[in-house]
Amino acid sequence: MSSSPKRAPAMGFIMAAVLIDMISIGLMVPVLPHIVGTFTQGNDEQTSAFLLVTMAFGVANFIGSPVLGALSDRFGRRPVLLIGFAGLALSFFVTAMATALWMLVVVRLFSGAMQANIAIANAYVADITAPEDRARRFGQLGAMFGLGFILGPVIGGWLGHFDIHWPFFAAGSMAILNWCYGFFVLPESLPRERRSAFDWKKANPVSALRGLAALKGVGPLVFVIALASLAQFMLHTTWVLYTKFKFGWGPLEVSWSLFAVGIVSVISQGVLLRPLLARFSPQRLALIGMASASAAYLGWGLASEGWMMYAVIAFNLLGGVATAAVQSLISNAAGGSHQGQAMGAVSSLNSLMAVVAPVLGLTLLGWVAHRPATDPLMGLPFYTCAALQGVGLLVAYRFFRGQRTALQTA
Repeated sequence: MSSSPKRAPAMGFIMAAVLIDMISIGLMVPVLPHIVGTFTQGNDEQTSAFLLVTMAFGVANFIGSPVLGALSDRFGRRPVLLIGFAGLALSFFVTAMATALWMLVVVRLFSGAMQANIAIANAYVADITAPEDRARRFGQLGAMFGLGFILGPVIGGWLGHFDIHWPFFAAGSMAILNWCYGFFVLPESLPRERRSAFDWKKANPVSALRGLAALKGVGPLVFVIALASLAQFMLHTTWVLYTKFKFGWGPLEVSWSLFAVGIVSVISQGVLLRPLLARFSPQRLALIGMASASAAYLGWGLASEGWMMYAVIAFNLLGGVATAAVQSLISNAAGGSHQGQAMGAVSSLNSLMAVVAPVLGLTLLGWVAHRPATDPLMGLPFYTCAALQGVGLLVAYRFFRGQRTALQTA
């Protein structure tokens, strides 16, 4: 790959890359379960097939993310991002032209192994940001995720309303555009003097997770991240089918609900996070965000009308601040030359939860899919999410309280 352009890395460059990336991913969210449905019959079979497709990505990403993260510590962020953009583009086009379920499984395996874009973007931000500013910067990056999920799902739902294959061609085109942006515009953020040697022993997912747990002063937060990530991925993997079974939503209705989620995320992380950080510590914000998310999961499970889902989305305004707060604590504990490895390990942990989440979430949904839409038990997957997030909140509270007590004693 050619050398990076001679321009200084800045937040605006990576925010633009993440925005394009998230729009392309968001395009497929409302329609992927419906693509899977073209190869299946009945709710139960569709749920099982979607579980297989989702797990394929999670397993491959669990293995690939720490490797790609460590490679970015060795060769720089930009080349690894370009690999991810190329992998996404290919996977979208193959998905659009798939003629059998096995093709979807294979391409999701490939896509999961080839891209760790979110982890590398977080490492890029850590490269160019002082430790005390990272929570705010991660919040800005989170706002780009939200903005991408405003634009992507709405466009994908609108295109999918006419043909469920069109969003994947559009997503592939967006991924190619992002590759061109990365190749010709995006500067490298990691100077050669801060790069570290690649070590296969440390790059495998098990060693990466052990190293993450061993980071000074943040070890228990790994468990908190795992629980929060498991709950979030359960929500992602069941949202489309849950709203279809309970409210009769199609791609267009799902896209508008994700539009609302994106709006709330942008307001939460892009507007409110900075003044909140001026008043509260990252630890306090993490607790507030986890409490809000736990209540939101419960609300979605109890909702009996479609409009109630929107009301809960609006209520969960502070749910997004927890991710940026915890991410900053992890990043600050990692050394300057190991941000890629640390963020890759976080991504690998998330990918591991992405493997477990469909099994748990879609199994729970399968247990209740045959029940009437008005049955409160239909919300079983979301009740479980609320419980997982609640346990994470308790663990984080005890950990932060222990840290505060130790500091006061010292």
